[in-house]
Amino acid sequence: MTYEISYEAEALLDIPYEDIIKKVIDAALDQESCPYEAEVSVTLTDAERVREINREFRGIDRTTDVLSFPMAEYQSPADFSFLEEEENFDCFNPETGELLLGDIILNVEKIREQAEAYGHSLVRELAFLTAHSMLHLMGYDHMEEQDRLLMEARQKLLMDTLGIPRE
Repeated sequence: MTYEISYEAEALLDIPYEDIIKKVIDAALDQESCPYEAEVSVTLTDAERVREINREFRGIDRTTDVLSFPMAEYQSPADFSFLEEEENFDCFNPETGELLLGDIILNVEKIREQAEAYGHSLVRELAFLTAHSMLHLMGYDHMEEQDRLLMEARQKLLMDTLGIPRE
């Protein structure tokens, strides 16, 4: 398992953010029965940088709490079987053989704001946004009602498994 975690924000998170992120990533991969060792890139940055990335890659000129950029397009959530097909070999790191799951961009300012607004800890907000993003990296989405309900159920299960339920 390779975690690439970089902290580029001016605002500080006075919590062991690397440990929390790694714990959530590992639990998400286990929950969704990922059959591969994986590589995940996580960047913690500020609101303006998230806005720039959102504008550049999604055409949306506003900030958000988290952005997810999966490496693969899943036919159905957490169905990793298609990755063995030759046209998907670019989803694996040629040096390590690990599945290149994708990139997570976390907005430190939003983590702080939302934790306060929802009345829960920074740990809970960081863990939740990481869990949410990990599910996106494994093919879950919330554009349709049925998909949203499934994704929310998987998020809740993951957070409960981690012992970090909604406060």
